[in-house]
Amino acid sequence: MKRSGNSVGLLAAMILVGALLSTEAKALTEKATFGAGCFWGLEAAFRQVKGVTDTAVGYMGGTLKNPTYEDVTTHRTGHMEVCQVTYDPAQISYEKLVAVFFQIHNPTSFNPDGHDLASQYRSVIFFHTPEQETIAMAAKDQLQVSGKFERPIAAAIVPATEFWRAEEYHQRYAEKHNLPSCSITP
Repeated sequence: MKRSGNSVGLLAAMILVGALLSTEAKALTEKATFGAGCFWGLEAAFRQVKGVTDTAVGYMGGTLKNPTYEDVTTHRTGHMEVCQVTYDPAQISYEKLVAVFFQIHNPTSFNPDGHDLASQYRSVIFFHTPEQETIAMAAKDQLQVSGKFERPIAAAIVPATEFWRAEEYHQRYAEKHNLPSCSITP
């Protein structure tokens, strides 16, 4: 009997250690949220970046709680289609994620999604920390003075609000349908 009790105790300790390690691994990742047109293409682009551990597409910045795609496309909720990126800062910096964001779309366009010109496609960086805000502002300023674009950089940099995960059929849409991406580049 005593041996059985020790086995149960050992098993419980192993489960506890596993849970702690899992929690610790999750704590080592950070979130970044970007909007740059169709969230399918944005997600497809960020999924290719080394150090990105997960992505989810959804809606942010609006007034309606738990919006659906149909709600957002009415242009009455104020939400934007976004990609929330989970990344390992030991593998990729937030600065590099912001650089990817500015490279994969036209940041001078208010609604940058090529054929899909609508308010939910605005160019935006939602920052989660003061450090992210500082980095995003510096990158935007640097891009503006670089002369790469003739027009001003229109990408908004605003505090993150509640992220509403989009419907499951939108998640990894390009991957599920073997599409290269949406037309998010200029």
